[in-house]
This record gives sequence, structure tokens and C-alpha cells, in this order.
Amino acid sequence: MEIKAINTPQLEWTGDALAIGLFEDAIELTGDMARLNEMLAGTLSELIEETEFKGKANSSASTRVGGTTPIRKIIIVGLGKSEELKLDTLRQAAATSGRLAKKERCKTLGISLPMCQDADSTAIAITEGIELALHKDNRFKSELENPGPDVEKVDLIGLAGSDEAIARARQICSGVILARELVAAPANSCTPITMAETAEALAKEFGLALEILEKEDCEKLGMGAFLGVAKASDLPPKFIHITYKPEGTPRRKLAIVGKGLTFDSGGLNLKVSGSGIEMMKVDMGGAGTTFGAVKAISQLKPDVEVHFISAVTENMVSGHAMHPGDFLTASNGKTIEVNNTDAEGRLTLADALVFAEKLGVDAIVDLATLTGACVVALGNDIAGLWSPNDDLAAELTAAAERAGEKMWRMPLEEKYFEGLKAMHADMKNTGPRPGGAITAALFLKQFVKDTPWAHLDVAGPVWIDAENGYNNPGATGYGVRTLVNWVLS
Repeated sequence: MEIKAINTPQLEWTGDALAIGLFEDAIELTGDMARLNEMLAGTLSELIEETEFKGKANSSASTRVGGTTPIRKIIIVGLGKSEELKLDTLRQAAATSGRLAKKERCKTLGISLPMCQDADSTAIAITEGIELALHKDNRFKSELENPGPDVEKVDLIGLAGSDEAIARARQICSGVILARELVAAPANSCTPITMAETAEALAKEFGLALEILEKEDCEKLGMGAFLGVAKASDLPPKFIHITYKPEGTPRRKLAIVGKGLTFDSGGLNLKVSGSGIEMMKVDMGGAGTTFGAVKAISQLKPDVEVHFISAVTENMVSGHAMHPGDFLTASNGKTIEVNNTDAEGRLTLADALVFAEKLGVDAIVDLATLTGACVVALGNDIAGLWSPNDDLAAELTAAAERAGEKMWRMPLEEKYFEGLKAMHADMKNTGPRPGGAITAALFLKQFVKDTPWAHLDVAGPVWIDAENGYNNPGATGYGVRTLVNWVLS
């Protein structure tokens, strides 16, 4: 698909479908819109009237235009109230336009939307909306559904000069799509071994430093928490460390740590019927996002050094499995009583966080599909953010706002750590049921000593069951664009 920024006015654009954004509080056709309506023999005003179109956000309508005009179809998309215009409004509108154009079997699409912030930001948002909405993951299908023609060319009207911004947006989207495909792949396709192979491919393609620690290497580093989880699997664990270094002296050194459970059975605390065990391929969503960020950041080439880390394994059941009640020793010497083998992600992250801090970075962010408690608290659309560092929390919140990825800062209530204290070990790996997402974050906090750190619980937004905005049913690639914005900032 070709995406170009052009200065051709609406009145002169030619192609299959022209998509126009209309505000809820400015639905009347004036100026260029009135002239366009006149050129289209009143088709625009008829479409608004017949569909009772009000311009509400994410609403849309389309119709065929008479044969004497240079365009075949007109699409109108609602933008909501003009004072509430945000970059994500444009992403959503672009996604709606692209989907309608595809449905109407249009090969060429012109998009005319108002500017938000500046031309480059507008072009990036529209490009992301189009790219992510039209991405289809058909790798595992023997026959394609609705195999009509694809949209082949998209013109961003009035944004000439933003071609570099479009290229950047497409690089970011390539990372989101990689994350989507990793998370969507079943556990018999995406394994610790194939994750290591993906890391090798990324390192080779972009000239990155790569370190893959095998089980024996992890044993030498004392990673007892990570290896405790890995014991029951027939597949070897892989501790993956990818490093992006810019030319010259880096402005900052950052670490991104992603939870990498390619399948989570729950261990001996087995997930039972109704627990969602069949969806536990998504438990490497944090690592998928981390790898997606690798791909995007390596193409964008910021002046920041970034370390991407994931302790990848399965959590399985066998005669080698860790037992409820076992004691594990993490690589910082902390001892952990395993009172629930299904709280395994935090055990793998513990050793990964210790490893990250030893790199001497300026900040660490971890992402994990960590708790159902976070989904109960914030629903499926919003990630939880925990950090003892206000500056880092503000940076991530701003990056997420720019990306249109929702997150909410949650409290690190130190008093709740009392529920994690163990009789004979330093801590248990789970606390009481109330505040479960908070105690999970407090557990992770024990493995970062001095470095500014933030934890993102992304259990809700990594997967959706129904189409929503520019996300199709399935894996969303949540977090990639937030992390990219954070690194670039």
C-alpha cells in the first residue's frame, strides 16, 4: 500500500473514494465543503440528511457518486466536538475510512481530515490509523475471508511535505504488527526457541548486539526465580538481551523488560475450566511488545541506548515442576516462597529486573500481562502504571497520551507489602486477593534497588475480541507506540 502526502485540494482530487471528516458542532457545509457538495451534485448533503449523520466520533456513512464526477464514492466520518480533537481522533477516523474503502472495494482513497498539533503529527496519526486498521493476520488460514481487492493507494490531502513523517509512522507500525503477530501465534508456533530465533533475525537485520543466555548461563548468574518457572517445560528457557546503540554518545540509557511466558498452564496450581487457559499464548504479550519496540526503534535510530530484555519460558506441569511451597532464590539473593505457581510471571521478571539494573541504565520499564486483578480494576482497554518515580510516570503517561494508548497510574501502597511477607523466606509470590495488582507491583519493586522504574500491567489491552478503532479482533500490539514515544522523547 502506497501512502503519500499531497496538496491537491478536495475539489481536484481524483480516485475511487474520498473520505472527509466532519465535526459534530460544524456539520453545515460551508466554504470548500459547500463547493465540493455542488461539484458532487448535492450528494454530500443528501448523504448527511438521509443517514441522519450527526458527526459523532467514530460514526460514518458512504454512498456512490454520479458517474460524471472524478470520484466514485464519498465517505464521511464523524470527529466529535471540535474542541475535543486529539491525534487519536484522527487515527480512529482514518481507520474507519480505510475499512469502509476496503469494504466498498476501492483501490484508491483520499483522506481529508483537519490538522491537529502540526502537519507531521497529523500525518503520523492518520498513517497509523490506516496501517493498523488494514493489517490482517492470515498466516494460519488455508483460505482467505472476503478476499476482495486491497486499498493500494492512500493520499493524505493537504499534508504535502510530511512524507518523512509518514515513513516514520510506517516504521512504528511495522513494530506494532510484529508484536501483534507474536502474541497471536499459538504456543506450538511461538516458543522460547522461536522467540530466540526472532531476536536473532532482528539483530541481524538491524545490526544490533544480541546476548541469549541458556539455562547454564542463567544458573551461573543465580537466576533461581526464572529457572524455577522453567523447570517443568520440555523446551529450554531463553534469556534474551538485545541492545540498540546509537552512533556517538547516547543521550540516555534505557531498559525495556517484557514478560515472556509463551504458554502459562498455571503449573501445579493448574488453570481450570473457565480460567482462560486456552488463551495463555498471550502471556508473552510484554515480550511481544518489547520485540515490536526493537523493530521500530532500530529503524527510527534515536540518540538513546536501549536494552531490550525478556526471560522467555513456558510454565508447564511435569514431575520437574516447582511445587506450591517451594523456596526460590533470585539473582539478587532474595528468597521467595512460591505459594501459587500460577503467579509465575513476576518470578521471571524478578531476575530480568536485577539483570537490567546491573547494566547501569537511567530508567527501567517493564511490561507484563501480570494480573487479572488489573483487568478487574481498569477493564480491557486500560493498562495499569505503577512507579515510585513521578518524573518517569509523567514521561510514560505523556507518551501514552500521544500514542492514544490508555493507561492509568495506580498506587504503590507500601503497607500492602505486609501481605507478601513469609514466615521463613523474604517474601511470598502472592498476597491477599484484595489489591492483587498492587501487591504484584510491590513484589517487582523488591528487585530494583536504585534505578527509576515503572511497571505496566497490560493484561487487559493486549487482546480484543471485537474490532475497536484501528485494532482488529485479536492481538493489538499495545504498548509499542507508547514505548517508542517514550524513547524518542
